Parts: sequence; C-alpha cells; structure tokens
Amino acid sequence: MNEVFEEFRVAVHSVWQRRWLALAIAWAVCILGWLAVALIPNAYESQARIYVQLEDVLAEQIGIAGGGQRDITRVRQTLASSINLAKVIRSTKLGEGISDQKQMEAAIAGLSESVAIKSEEDNLFELTAEVGAGHLSDAENATLAHDVVQKLIDRFREENIAGNRGEVAETLVFLDQQLDARKRELEEAEQRRLAFEAQYPDLIGGSTALAARISSLRSELRGVEADLAAASSALAAINGQLAGTPRSIVTPGAPGGAAGALMSARSQMAELQARGLTDSHPDVAALKRKIALLEREAAREGSNGSASSNPAYTSLQAIQAERQANVQALTARKAALQSDLAAIMASQAEEPAVAAEASRISRDYEVLKKKYDELLQDREEMRLRGQVENERSSFKFEVIDPPTMPRSPSAPNRPLLLIGVLLAGVGAGVGVAFAMGQLRSTFATTAKLERALDLPVVGSISHTLTDAGRELRARRMKMFAAGTASLAGLCVILLAVEFLQRGMVA
Repeated sequence: MNEVFEEFRVAVHSVWQRRWLALAIAWAVCILGWLAVALIPNAYESQARIYVQLEDVLAEQIGIAGGGQRDITRVRQTLASSINLAKVIRSTKLGEGISDQKQMEAAIAGLSESVAIKSEEDNLFELTAEVGAGHLSDAENATLAHDVVQKLIDRFREENIAGNRGEVAETLVFLDQQLDARKRELEEAEQRRLAFEAQYPDLIGGSTALAARISSLRSELRGVEADLAAASSALAAINGQLAGTPRSIVTPGAPGGAAGALMSARSQMAELQARGLTDSHPDVAALKRKIALLEREAAREGSNGSASSNPAYTSLQAIQAERQANVQALTARKAALQSDLAAIMASQAEEPAVAAEASRISRDYEVLKKKYDELLQDREEMRLRGQVENERSSFKFEVIDPPTMPRSPSAPNRPLLLIGVLLAGVGAGVGVAFAMGQLRSTFATTAKLERALDLPVVGSISHTLTDAGRELRARRMKMFAAGTASLAGLCVILLAVEFLQRGMVA
C-alpha cells in the first residue's frame, strides 16, 4: 500500500513539475474541441401522432376486412416511401440547390435516416423528423422539421384516400382478365370431357368416379343378396306350411265345395280385370293358378260331391305366389347388378390407358373449375369492396397530435460536449505531462533512486529558495491559477452562450 501511495505521489509530483506544459496542452485541446463543437449544426426534432382506422364495421360485416399486420406494414412503408420523401424534399427548403437525380437520391437517403415511424398500438403511429441543415439557421431548421412532418402527413392522406380506390379498380381489371382466360380453358376442358364421355360412357368421371360406382354397385348387390336370402327363406317357410295343409275339407251331405270356391275365384278375377290389372300382375297370375286348380278339383268332385275347398290352403297359395314373384324380382335385380359390375371391371381391365385418360380429363376439369370458382368469388368480393370504398371509405385518418414546433435542439447535446471537451483537454495535459516525466531519467524520491540503482542513498539535499525566488514562485503560481481559471471560465461562458441561443430560438 505504501508503494502505491508513493507511486501516486511521484506521478503527482511529475505532473506538477510540468504543469505549464499540461496547461498549454489543455488550452490547445479545449480550443480545438470547442471550435469543432461550434461547427456542428443544431438539429431540431418535430413529432406528430396519427390514428389510422384501416377497416370499419361494414367492411368486417360483409367479410372484406383487411390483413391486420399487413395493413400496418403498408402504412409504415407508405409514410416513409422514397416517392413520398422525394415529394417532401421538393416542397420544402430541403430541395433548394438539388438539380440532378444523384443529388435527389442523396437527399432522400439522408431524410430517410432522419424520419422515424413508430407504431405505439395497432392503429396509432408516431412520426418523428429530425432536421439539422448546416446552411440554415436554428430557427429555419426548427421550422423545416415541422414542415417535413406536416408534408409527410399530407402526402400520406392524399395517397391512401385516392390510392385505395385505384388499387381496387386495377385489381378488378386483373381479375376480369384472369377470369376470361380461365373461362376459355374451362370450356376447352369441358368439350374434351363431353367428347370422351360420348365415346366411352362406361368410364364417365375417371377412375375416381368408377371406383365410387363400383363401390355403390357392390354395396347395392350386397343388399339385394341379403333381401334375396330373406325372401328365399320366407318362400321355403310358406312351401312347408302349404305342404302340410289339405286342399279341401270334406263335409258329408254338403253341396258345393270346389264348385263354390271356383265361382268365388272367378268373381275375384273379374273384379281384378275391372280394376285394369294385366295378366302379368302377381295377383292376377296367382288367381289364375288358383282357378285352374279349383277347376280340376271341381271336375273330380262331380256335381253331387260333398267336399269344399280349404280357405287356409287357398290363402297360403296366394302368399306363396307373392313370395315367388318377390324372389324372381330380386334374382333378376341381382343378375342385372352383377352384369353391370362385370362390365365396368372388364372395361377397366381391357383399356387401362383409356381409364387413365378418363381420370386425367376429369381431374383437369375439376381443377380448372375450382380455380374458376375461386377467382369468381374473389372478383365479386373485390367488386363489393370497391363499392364500399366508393360509398364510404374504410380508410379513416385522424391527426391526434399535430406536428410540434421544436423550441430547443434535439442534437447535439452541446453543453455535455463542451464539458466533455474541457475534461478531455485537462486529461490530455495531465497525460502528456506524466508521459514526459516518465521519459526523462530523473528520480523524485530517494527510495526510487535506491530501487533503480540498487545502492544505498546516504542522504538528500533540499531545495532552499531565497526571498526573490519565493516571490517569483508565488507570481508564477498566480499566473498558473489565472490560466486554469480562464480555461474553466471560458467553458462557463460558452455554456452561457449556448443556453442564450436556445432561449432566442424558443
């Protein structure tokens, strides 16, 4: 710790011995630094806040709401676009002296770095413009910053209120062109499909439709087979009942019998024919068989027979005839379904290339039709949006806080820079003085001399001043103090001038 303190004393002594050099270096650095700070032009910042309502209740209700984050990005890009910045430059003092495109591009690049757009919320934007032109006064720079923000707001309002409707109209024209092209392609695809279906009716719809038809036929065939099995079982049951039922019931001494039943059957036949039923009707066919049977029974019984027909047997015969007709119909339906299924499978197996072509034609047609329907829906939505834009624009623009007129410069922070230059000058003087002390081979203390030579020091001789020497040293101290105070005073004066200038701008 003692060695550290001793080194510090040595450093302070080395600097103090060269204090005039340190003061001169500090003055030189401060003068140059303050001149550089004085040459930096003041920049003034103007701010404004705007509210942009991108959609309204009607637009959301009819389903044409915008893209949220996409619309916010569009607002930012529109506010700070190169076209808008170029128009702002031409309409303000920033455009003075610009005669060619290269100068304009440089001015746009500089202004784009000075303009900032922040989104505080989804629809609330803050515009900031900082202007510090060196050839303009502080008051002119402050006014110019305000004008830049105001021009940006004006350009944004004009571009969006008029631009949205123009964008919708251009989109409608593009969609109409695409619809015409898709319509022609769809008509050509439909003609190809109709021609193919006329040549190969069994392959209508391609492999997908064929697979659906095969699946439907197989499902229907399974249902018919189940119904046929149930009908066959019912027919077998009625046949069993019919076999165990006597044809007639013999009553001794009772006249009639088969003859009476025959007359009743013929009466029923007359009624059916009167209703318009043909011979192919199941009821008529069953009744005919019943009449033939009764005629044979009546012939056997003779005119004096006492046997009569069994009503239960006759009823069972009618049921048997009905169930036989049902079995025959289901058998015919099963054969037809099997024939259709075999024909489709045979056409697929015999002409696989044709089936593939059918699938391709059907697929192309469906894709084109889907795209055409989507474009048609988009066109109608865009047309409705255009009507909404014309009747009541969904774009609403409101200035929440108008552009501010800056009263004090936003950059540079000149008071901080002036103080920083003073500290840098003092530090540079001290550093140079200390470096010079390190370069010269002198020793400030006897201990340092002992360490350097590794020899014992017997003693040291102090510096004794005369009265004239002490007066000279006091006078030099006053001069050094005056020089140091002058440096600090000059810094204070420059700070006062800076604040005075700010007050004059305000």
